[in-house]
Amino acid sequence: MAENRVLNVEEVMELLDKSENYRLVFTEYRSAIMEIETKLRVLDNELSIDRDKNPIEAIHTRLKSPESILEKMRRKNYPKTLESMRENLLDIAGVRVICDFIDDIYKLERHLCSQSDITVIRRKDYIRNPKPNGYRSLHLIVTVPIFLTDGPKETPVEVQFRTMAMDFWASLEHKLKYKKEISGTTDIADRLKECADRAFALDEEMMQIRSDIDGMECKKC
Repeated sequence: MAENRVLNVEEVMELLDKSENYRLVFTEYRSAIMEIETKLRVLDNELSIDRDKNPIEAIHTRLKSPESILEKMRRKNYPKTLESMRENLLDIAGVRVICDFIDDIYKLERHLCSQSDITVIRRKDYIRNPKPNGYRSLHLIVTVPIFLTDGPKETPVEVQFRTMAMDFWASLEHKLKYKKEISGTTDIADRLKECADRAFALDEEMMQIRSDIDGMECKKC
């Protein structure tokens, strides 16, 4: 039973590393989040000039908690050290970008990843290749240099791109998937998948409507 007790932050960080170096490491991750968020907001402002509307609806950031870090390291059987954390966990820093339209997602990705100081480590396109449960999102792991007093540090950040419909579905599915004790879970999973498919169909239809409106405006010109 003692193994399942909730650890406090001090205990977790002691398991990760007995030194205080973790404070500097987490400062690097926070700084990397700020760098990526700034890049995205600059792109958002520039790309809004063409359409008089920003392609980004919202940006959410998060830094994985010490408890979550330790839980993942336990689950993956990684050594409980700071060095192991930095080497094996690439999603400690996270940025979620909510867009209005699917094509805006790929446009933002293209411009972000073309920047000279951005290195793409991993790319998973769950929009074109959704997960079996219907989940859709574009996942990137990128590194960005953080300039500290002792020089630049390449720091990984997970960047997720979703439309508003995808984000709405994912948020509700995340809450509902823990209801394992209820009956009819297979039926519910099927219904959630149908909802995801309908949400994607709506995204595609709205994107087509926007394209048609843009075409009508061009003819007037």
